[in-house]
Amino acid sequence: MIARHGATVLLEWLEACGELVVHDPEGGRAFIRGSVAATLASEEVLPWTAQARRFARWRGSAQTLQGFMAQLPAAFGLLGHAGQGRWAEIGLIWCRRHLASGTAYFATPIRDLTARQGITGLDALATTAEELFERRNLMLATYLQGAMRVRNLFGLAAILPWALRGCDVLQSDRMRGETYFRLESEESLGQLLDSHSGFRVRDRERLIAMLSHAWLDTEITLEPSGWSPERGRPFVEADARAVYLPLMLPSREEAVLGSLHAAGHLRYGTFDLDALRRLLAGASVDPNTPLEGLLQCLLAPWQDDLARFLLCFDLCEDLRVDARLGAAVPNYLARLERLAPRTASTSWTAAVAYRTLARQSLRLARGHSDHGLSPQAAQRLAPLLDPAATVADAFDCARWLHTHGMLPRVPEDEFAEAYLPARGPNLSRVLPRRKAQDGARGAGDTAPPSEPQPADPQGSGAGAQPNLRHDPASAEAGAVGARTVDARRRRGVMRAPPAPSNPRGRPYPEWDYREGRYKRDWAWVQERELTERNAAEAGRIAARHRRTLQQLKRAMQAQKPTRLAPRRRQLEGEDIDLDAAVDFVVERHGGRAPESAVYRRRVPAQRDVSVILLADLSTSIMQLVPRGGGRLVDRVRAGILLFAESLEVVGDGYSIGGFCSKYRENVTWYPIKEFDQALSATVREIVGGLSGRLATRMGAAIRHAVTRFEAVESRRRLLLILSDGRPEDYDDGGDRRYLHEDTRMAVKEAVAAGVHPFCVTVDALGQEYLPQIFGKGHYLVLDRIDRLPARLPEIYLRLRR
Repeated sequence: MIARHGATVLLEWLEACGELVVHDPEGGRAFIRGSVAATLASEEVLPWTAQARRFARWRGSAQTLQGFMAQLPAAFGLLGHAGQGRWAEIGLIWCRRHLASGTAYFATPIRDLTARQGITGLDALATTAEELFERRNLMLATYLQGAMRVRNLFGLAAILPWALRGCDVLQSDRMRGETYFRLESEESLGQLLDSHSGFRVRDRERLIAMLSHAWLDTEITLEPSGWSPERGRPFVEADARAVYLPLMLPSREEAVLGSLHAAGHLRYGTFDLDALRRLLAGASVDPNTPLEGLLQCLLAPWQDDLARFLLCFDLCEDLRVDARLGAAVPNYLARLERLAPRTASTSWTAAVAYRTLARQSLRLARGHSDHGLSPQAAQRLAPLLDPAATVADAFDCARWLHTHGMLPRVPEDEFAEAYLPARGPNLSRVLPRRKAQDGARGAGDTAPPSEPQPADPQGSGAGAQPNLRHDPASAEAGAVGARTVDARRRRGVMRAPPAPSNPRGRPYPEWDYREGRYKRDWAWVQERELTERNAAEAGRIAARHRRTLQQLKRAMQAQKPTRLAPRRRQLEGEDIDLDAAVDFVVERHGGRAPESAVYRRRVPAQRDVSVILLADLSTSIMQLVPRGGGRLVDRVRAGILLFAESLEVVGDGYSIGGFCSKYRENVTWYPIKEFDQALSATVREIVGGLSGRLATRMGAAIRHAVTRFEAVESRRRLLLILSDGRPEDYDDGGDRRYLHEDTRMAVKEAVAAGVHPFCVTVDALGQEYLPQIFGKGHYLVLDRIDRLPARLPEIYLRLRR
């Protein structure tokens, strides 16, 4: 391939190969492997060969050169020869300043760097990067990925104030700054929202609810969509039960029209089961099949081209619903059309075809003769304007449009741009989604299953037959009823909690003291099993604390209730139950066959107490104890195990769990022992294998513990929290008070729910923050860590009285 360009070119290329291989063999191999694709894309060799040879100036540049060679074909294809030279020069300048920044630059796809604006978009981003370097010496690798997301969502002008604020954060706390630039902290999001001129939808829920009620004469449920800036364009969405609002939209007009549009889908039957069943009249479908199952059957023929069919269906269904809204809401269609952007002929993409057709259909709905639709398309779409049209008619029209509409396939990264403002994917909350490559998508994502994918363990993939997720409401409705558990193990009755229906876990609100409000569905808790087991360590704990355990068991035995309480209407017993005997005789004379439960017996009375021991499993428990006392985790393991062994004696129902966190969307609850589970060898092995991990988002863990108490019928419920430090997480922005205040509110919520929290900490600084969080008399700071194993059961005895 290279030889076709002449001997001189071949010789220079071979010299470059030798120079790069000697400098770094891995980089040299990357150059050789990428040369064929680069030659085909550029139709020349010497310019990019000279650029590649410059990487030999820097030690450890193999990874940077790999990124350069991988992006070369796209650079020539999207930017041309002049643009490719400018792209390479910018990257090489950053390599000279900071090799990691050059690596990050060349590893980024050209399309993302330019924002599909060619060399203009690249130069605009480079100019901002230069200003940040000159003013604050900020390196590109620190903020590049976050800056591109900020630019895509809020425009290029938003990058500079956001990044300058990030410099200040980075100087005060490196970890906090890195979280800021990844757009993972509340501080970063707040800075963007404060500097952005968009409309905060969630702060105007009352207005939206009033407008929907006034124009559509219906009450709608408003819920948060789970959107955050790193997830792309925000949409107002709907499913069969609610309208889901993002945190922010570009304008008030889009927020109002988008909310009315989503409410219209609920009001005018987008999720009408009867209409969908009529489409499957000839198929053998159970008449009780829910919405998800019906959609699975309806969409099965288009699995190979599902994204394109969904766009066609959304276009048809949006037209039908908007036509109904146009009749109910004055000037609605005109406002919707004014909001739609004009299509730029110089930047055509596949998504433009759908936006153009959507604008033409709006003009058709408004009665304009110059709508621009072909006669066949106008004839097919016109029946959707009839008030009697249903979602079944939209499906029929989408079939024709998919087959005869000549609409192109849309790449996944352009899918959101196929929708006009105030519109969005109609089935995004009831259809499965492809598993995101970067793990950033969540419940509020809008990316469609554009290609069939194998089902993934988290339920986010779409196979040939989609595994549609269950509605949380129906999952809760199907919870298992109460079941009786061995009374020797626990007192009371435990009901099985509903199985989680969301792969992200279970959402909980979080209190923001700065705004004086709850952020709904902000922290997500997932339950995961602990796989680490250590039977040897459990045995060593039992042997080391044998004498202490014997003393605790004697103390517990003394607290075991001995007062006898009568049980009436028993089949056997010491005395006759007179009332039951009289009833027996009367029913017998009446010709019935009564049960001979006419005895009374006396049994020890049991206190109706249940307790959850919640252990903080953050990384800090792995620290060494002063004066050669081993590690703190050894004391935690011993305390948990002695607590469990002691409660086996007293007979109260108890459960043990651990928690840790890494950001608000990843709070993990580890079940160690359930209420209806025996203290088995497996439980002891799990306790013996406990170790520390990540951070401490205590408020979410407390709220989750309260929900687990809902499955237990008991008169008195105690939550005993074992911690070694203050509530903190990686995304708290360095504001310690934030999670302190949220934990304080979680404690208040627990008390209101009838749960009594008590915190035991080995943090010597606990006196500084625990009084504000738990209140006086509801915490204990242990001055000696080695006393933890023995004190835990003693504390419980004091609390249960």
